[in-house]
Amino acid sequence: MAATARHYDTILSPVITEKTTLLSEQNKVVFKVANDATKDEIAAAVEELFKVKVTKVNTIVTKGKTKRFRGIVGRRNDVKKAIVTLAEGQSIDITTGL
Repeated sequence: MAATARHYDTILSPVITEKTTLLSEQNKVVFKVANDATKDEIAAAVEELFKVKVTKVNTIVTKGKTKRFRGIVGRRNDVKKAIVTLAEGQSIDITTGL
């Protein structure tokens, strides 16, 4: 199956923090994903785009904060993250990009 536009729309960007760097030692990679993406869609997109075997997908929805700027109340967007566990011996070099 070839990579479709939906695969590129599902995976938005990698998350690069100290915590995700520590997770990479356990064969886990963290991505920011579309809010309506399911675990199956995320697994299919990662397998197709990066040519790796996915064993597990965990998702987290971080609710957007309410912020004020010069008295005007605004709200940040909700963000969905996926922690993707790869098969033993597989890895993704997220610094290269897609």
